[in-house]
Amino acid sequence: MALQVGDILEGKVTGVKPFGAFVALPENKTGLVHISEVSYEFVQDLSTVLSEGQTVSVKVLNIAPDGKIALSIKRTQPAPERGHRQGGGNNSRGPRPQRREAPPRVWQPKPSQPKGEMSFEDMMARYKTQSEEKIADLKRVTENRRGGYSRRRG
Repeated sequence: MALQVGDILEGKVTGVKPFGAFVALPENKTGLVHISEVSYEFVQDLSTVLSEGQTVSVKVLNIAPDGKIALSIKRTQPAPERGHRQGGGNNSRGPRPQRREAPPRVWQPKPSQPKGEMSFEDMMARYKTQSEEKIADLKRVTENRRGGYSRRRG
């Protein structure tokens, strides 16, 4: 009998890793149950839920061309009932505090400094400072419009 996607089988847990558990299947095959496919509840530490040698019921989710078999334990069980949200959810912390509306910020040019007698170095220093401020303002505005910016790009 060849394994097919959707089959529900009995298997024995052969290894538990932080990312999932390896399960021995019939016909000397092994599949992986990812930690997200173990339970409908959040699982922080997989070793608290599964242990080596434990017999589990698994569903075949995918069989990759290279022979890797993706399995699920939670899909062999009925999904839990979800409670209905009424009035914005059943939050145990109570109602949300009202947000104060801040007045809209309007850009105002900075007051210009007196232009009296300035040396070339003073003018260049002022130009550099103003330029850096404008770039910082521009970045802040564009990052806010995009919903944040991650500096981990590379």
